Amino acid sequence: MRVWISAVFIAVLLSSGAAHAEKPAVVATFSILADLTQRVGGDHVKVATLVGPDEDAHVFEPGPRESAKLAGARLLIANGAGFEPWLARLTTASGFAGITVIATDGVTLRPVGAHDDHAEGEEHGEAAGHDPHAFQDLANAQIYVANIARGLSEIDPAHASDFTANATALTAQMQALDQELKGAFAAIPEQRRRVLTSHDAFGYFAAAYGITFVAVQGVTTEAEPSAENLAKIVRQARDGQVTAIFLENMADPRLAETVAQESGVKIGGALYADALSQSDGPAPDYLSLIRHNAEQLLDALQ
Repeated sequence: MRVWISAVFIAVLLSSGAAHAEKPAVVATFSILADLTQRVGGDHVKVATLVGPDEDAHVFEPGPRESAKLAGARLLIANGAGFEPWLARLTTASGFAGITVIATDGVTLRPVGAHDDHAEGEEHGEAAGHDPHAFQDLANAQIYVANIARGLSEIDPAHASDFTANATALTAQMQALDQELKGAFAAIPEQRRRVLTSHDAFGYFAAAYGITFVAVQGVTTEAEPSAENLAKIVRQARDGQVTAIFLENMADPRLAETVAQESGVKIGGALYADALSQSDGPAPDYLSLIRHNAEQLLDALQ
């Protein structure tokens, strides 16, 4: 009897392990995409992240650990639009043979240099490209979610209906938050809706809610602004053209702090641009990130 019970127990364990192993491995390039993918995939997928919370995808350098993650994945979720300049090298080095989903497919990308307050895009040759931070607009994030759901359904068609249902629920949350924030920002006088940030990651958010962001750096954190551009931004802030200055969770705060010291404009707090916070922080998931940023801005602008 004991032998029989042991055999059954082992069989249950093996069956449980096999069921767990059957979950398709999915890799997301950075934490925001990983959160969206996990919310759409639910318990049916195992999601790994290459660039984690509070980390900067612009300057990320993948190594053997990231290569191993990607080598065993069936699906890769990437932002595209130049957000991950290291990704082509990594996929080649890892021998990745799965399916790739570009989350920005179908998004109308914002041309870099499309507004006058971009601190240095033309100087660094970015004006001919596009701003990859499309996820900062909740309307674009809904397109991301639809693309992710299609990719998951392709590798796991048996659970396609669950992926669709999860995507529909998440999209409804995004739509509700978008309408709430549109009303809140519309109540702020237009002349006060002007702030400074560390780098130009909020163009889509700005367009969605009628805010002007002056950026110390361009759309990437790799290059620092020239002394001329930095002096110009200080003058703008000193002349009352900036209501508040915001730092970012994954950017060097020294440039923004310099502008604050030179101009006397207050620092309004920290915004989350390209990465989530840690799990115990204020932006552990995508919707929390958007809400946190909006609350920080609204508090400073009112």
